[in-house]
Amino acid sequence: MEKYAFTMKLHAGQAAEYKRRHDEIWPELVTLLKQAGISDYSIYLDEQSHVLFAVLWRRDDHTMDQLPQSEIMQRWWSHMADIMETLPNNEPVALPLQPMFHLS
Repeated sequence: MEKYAFTMKLHAGQAAEYKRRHDEIWPELVTLLKQAGISDYSIYLDEQSHVLFAVLWRRDDHTMDQLPQSEIMQRWWSHMADIMETLPNNEPVALPLQPMFHLS
């Protein structure tokens, strides 16, 4: 298992809507993420900068790189595109973070 962290960015004033949409996450999206080897996935918000910090665990044999081809993932991205920074295909701009310290 590998811990993976990244950032994304919300448009100003969209925190409540982002939370609402994730509180109502589609069951088929949850299944897709789990099938891709993702577990223990959390997203936090820095309210001053509107930066989302995400951290998840993924299996060594994860298939996260195949998620963009999924119709479910593309629909979710379209669903979220109006409230966050995205690429032209609606994929969120996600910047991987470099691990710098860990205390276990």
